[in-house]
Amino acid sequence: MPHPRSAQVFSEGAELAAKLAFLGLLLLLPALAGYGVWRENAYQALGEPLAQPIPFSHKHHVGDDGIDCRYCHTTVETSRYAGLPSTHTCLTCHSQLYTDAGVLGPLHESARSGRPIAWQRVHYLPGFVYFDHAVHVAKGVACFECHGRVDQMPITWRAQPLQMQWCIGCHRDPGPHLHPRDQVFRMPPAPVSSAEARTLVANARLESVQRRTDCSTCHR
Repeated sequence: MPHPRSAQVFSEGAELAAKLAFLGLLLLLPALAGYGVWRENAYQALGEPLAQPIPFSHKHHVGDDGIDCRYCHTTVETSRYAGLPSTHTCLTCHSQLYTDAGVLGPLHESARSGRPIAWQRVHYLPGFVYFDHAVHVAKGVACFECHGRVDQMPITWRAQPLQMQWCIGCHRDPGPHLHPRDQVFRMPPAPVSSAEARTLVANARLESVQRRTDCSTCHR
């Protein structure tokens, strides 16, 4: 009488590999779908103002009043994240200015309740992307390069797609996107000549192009 296992078409190892491959596919599909949604949204949202709990105007605060980016985004030079202004930061001015303005109702409610304002994220990177604001600022990448002319935005919108090919383009040829340290937070920064760009690249002591474009640089 033949052994029961002799009727198997595939070995146990092949069956296990097929099951694991099928399981991996099931786990991969949601990730691919999520990436597809993010990729599509990254293009669609360009230039489209995003509604906020308070219609905060960078044009007024930065363009008209000349407030430096670092006053509100306090950790942009020291952290991965630029940071959002706390209610207390806003109230350093608005406890005295426009105190009865209806649009500032959510600010005063936040102060009373202790709950932060639910700002809507404008610039979004998926969780599998590592980005460090402090490193880019230290190397001379101006806010303008990624965020555009925020000093002209009554309501903030995304100016660049922030997609992989866009980032890699800068990592391959960073010279046109670097600026002197005193220009990093200006809107817009002063133009840089080709000769100045070469000097900035040399002074920034950047890693090799291979290292800057290596997968592990942005996917950790």
